[in-house]
Amino acid sequence: MRLTVAIRAFFSALFNSAAAERIAAALQTPDQAALPKALETAPKTERTPKPAPPKRPARSDAVSLLATMQREARFVDLVQESLDQYTDEQVGAAARDVLRDCRSVLDRLFGLQPVVDREEGAAVEVPAGFDAGRFRLTGNVSGEPPFRGQLVHHGWEAVRCEMPQWAGSDDAARVVAPAEVQLRF
Repeated sequence: MRLTVAIRAFFSALFNSAAAERIAAALQTPDQAALPKALETAPKTERTPKPAPPKRPARSDAVSLLATMQREARFVDLVQESLDQYTDEQVGAAARDVLRDCRSVLDRLFGLQPVVDREEGAAVEVPAGFDAGRFRLTGNVSGEPPFRGQLVHHGWEAVRCEMPQWAGSDDAARVVAPAEVQLRF
């Protein structure tokens, strides 16, 4: 019986607008029935648009990484410095500290780990269906996988990416290291 009533109500509402209104009114709960009348009698108010959230200054992750490497390891200073006036021993001593501190930054931000956890020179097998983003094949590449070869480089994979969030101004978004000025009294 309910199925018959539902089918009749469906076709009545589909082809007769007065029947559709009566069916809609019958289906409303008491709270829903009062809602349209309350909306009709409610005073019209102008909606104030919500203020847009403040725009965050734009800074690329690449500049943030470079700025972090400079701030914590003096990386840019070492690379940009003319090394002609220094001996190999002096360059090596300076590079040792910079490289150690750069490694610390990379470990903290990316947690780098080898793609293949084997020693370089070890025999490895590249499986069928391998991802070309994880393995680069060199040498005599022919035939069908799995491929067997010698590990030349174990690769690196970031297990996380926790870049510092930029909170500075748009004007300073590309500044890798601010100019330092020592004031004299």
